[in-house]
Amino acid sequence: MRENSLKTRWRDGESALGLWLATPDPAAAEPLGQVGYDYICLDLQHGLIGYESVVPILQALSRSDSIPLARAPWNEPGIIGKLLDAGAMGVILPMVNDRDQAVQAVRSCRYPPDGARSWGPTRANPALGGGYYDDANTRIACIPMIETREAVEHLNDILSVDGVDAVYVGPADLAVSYGLPPATDHPNSPVYQEALATIVERCRAHDVIPGIHTVPTMVQTRLDQGFRMVTVTSNLIAQLDGARSSLETARSTGSDPASGGSMY
Repeated sequence: MRENSLKTRWRDGESALGLWLATPDPAAAEPLGQVGYDYICLDLQHGLIGYESVVPILQALSRSDSIPLARAPWNEPGIIGKLLDAGAMGVILPMVNDRDQAVQAVRSCRYPPDGARSWGPTRANPALGGGYYDDANTRIACIPMIETREAVEHLNDILSVDGVDAVYVGPADLAVSYGLPPATDHPNSPVYQEALATIVERCRAHDVIPGIHTVPTMVQTRLDQGFRMVTVTSNLIAQLDGARSSLETARSTGSDPASGGSMY
């Protein structure tokens, strides 16, 4: 089975930068796979991707060195198994708030005796190089989301579950659970900053990787805080930023052919 270079980076003490994929276009995903992100995550929860789009996108990313992850719509065994059978090499699982939910997440990601995942890697076995049964339990990444005050309060219990490779902070939902408006960060909220610091500190104590969703201007801050799985941006945000930048450049440089380029 293909090596999960994301987990290898973590074992080597390195951090990983990722891209969030929110739209179901394989032709758009394919070149993004060549940019150089350590992982690319297909978002089936709040993104516009349905399961029918997952396989074509994973096929489009098959030549990429980026590790394909998927955020499931929910922490539910059926869809988790289908995403892994399609060839995702890890799953991010929303709203995991206590130990029992973390146990369920791990069981959905692992074959017996480590879990309860059903056998049937229809695409994953041939697409990831064969030998899937022997390696899947150690190479698939199980990543519960920490995005509520309740999850922070039960953090030690969640992190103590064997098989949890990383946790992933949803900063907006975390903010809402503390009575704050949804946002990427709340730098002036001591309780919010304390929650982030607690997540990083306890992850270190349990040898679990702390991850977080963010924006490009916040990446270095999150790395400095100790997060080691940091999503840089989404394809929709990057597309909008690129379109705005191109228009600004066009308006500032006029029609000078030496000032721009073409893919044709």
